[in-house]
Amino acid sequence: MGKKGSWKENFQTNFTRIAGKIAANKLLLTLRDSFIIVAATSMIAGFAIMIQNVFVDPTNGLVFGKQGLRLGLLISGSWSAWSASGLFNGLTTVGNLIGLISNGSLNTFAVLLVVIFSNTFSRKYFPKSKEHMTSVLYALGAFFICMPWKFQYTPTGSKKAINVLNYMDTTFFGTKGVFAALLISGFAVWIYNKILEKHITIKMPDSVPPAVGRSFESLIPGVITMAVFIILTGLSTSFTGETMPELLLTALQKPAMAISGTGLFAFVSQTTWSLLQWFGIHPTSIWGPIFGLTWNINDTQNMLGQAHHIYSTLFMNFSTVAAGSCSVSPVLALILFSKRAAAKKVSKISLMPAIFNISEPVTFGLPIILNPLYFIPWLVAQPLAFYIGLFFTKIGFIGPIVNNVPWTVPTLLSGMLYTGSIAGLIVQAVIVVATTAIYYPFVKMDNKLNPDVAKDAALDEAHKESEKELKTSQA
Repeated sequence: MGKKGSWKENFQTNFTRIAGKIAANKLLLTLRDSFIIVAATSMIAGFAIMIQNVFVDPTNGLVFGKQGLRLGLLISGSWSAWSASGLFNGLTTVGNLIGLISNGSLNTFAVLLVVIFSNTFSRKYFPKSKEHMTSVLYALGAFFICMPWKFQYTPTGSKKAINVLNYMDTTFFGTKGVFAALLISGFAVWIYNKILEKHITIKMPDSVPPAVGRSFESLIPGVITMAVFIILTGLSTSFTGETMPELLLTALQKPAMAISGTGLFAFVSQTTWSLLQWFGIHPTSIWGPIFGLTWNINDTQNMLGQAHHIYSTLFMNFSTVAAGSCSVSPVLALILFSKRAAAKKVSKISLMPAIFNISEPVTFGLPIILNPLYFIPWLVAQPLAFYIGLFFTKIGFIGPIVNNVPWTVPTLLSGMLYTGSIAGLIVQAVIVVATTAIYYPFVKMDNKLNPDVAKDAALDEAHKESEKELKTSQA
């Protein structure tokens, strides 16, 4: 027994230590923090697109459309009359205006990422720098130097493509330019600050205002940084025929996206997500940067209507987090099947947070974390929820998730908003039932392993009932 206990302790210690080191890696932290900040604009755009698709869309929306409450038909009497009505046209115009928010967020995702990542990278790797925004300035300059400034298009009826000079391929402002944004901006910040640290600068007299002095101080490092990327762009186009963003897209981003679209990637992400949580390590510290480079790009393309990816963080949130697999399900299992007084109290306290998909009260309060009894249901619940959602998507019951809904929206309601139809609610209901059922045998086992506690709880309940009967008879 001693050896087994020792082996378990060693495994737990080593796993926690390794995962902790990975989570504390400076580059991963930089990537994670950058994607979290940029995600704020994406979330706003996603919320706007959800409003547009679910509530405003007069054709397919949940309120007016054919798949929802069908208010358009009720208002006009027929679908043809509805499509010709002023309200239909007004809603279409409002929807188009709401959609413009994508131009300031999703369509410029890579540009925003350059700004945020270069600033975060500079602060974490060069904390002694006097002005981090100067690093951002040259990172942006380097990014635009490397952008494709020649665009090809084929006119209607022509078989030959025409080169348009001095026209930037703005598709690289969005998800196509994510890898380029990270690598170019990070390298630019590194070059600039390394030269600055070697004091290869123009020194101004002390009488010059500090802001002016810093501007002159950045000139030589900035010129060298720009020159490096001019040379790299020349080499890239000369030897490969592609600019750096195009080359990075071909060499790095496409393979990464291809891997993230496999079932193996999905399985590993969902199982290790639960495993890390069971050890008390927040999974976003490790998976956040990875999803930022893969499934988050799928999110953006889905929201913009550029693609219909099944695997995405939106789908993961819909099928696991928002479906309550790690919050609603364990709490419901405890409320329905537990006879332990302590577990009952924890479940009652955890119920309200669980409704809003907050799992910490039950995971730390029961606890589930590092609790061998609940290891199996905790590890299985999230992947099961994910694959239930995947099954209903594959058979066409729901489509790929295109709406970005805040993860705190209650289960079932969020399913309807994510999908824009009642079908999403049904899928989440199935997930709740299935994942709650997984906990049933383990809650019953918990009752058997703690018979005295369960007995005391039963006696307490009996005592309370007798007190109530006595009060009723006296009244």
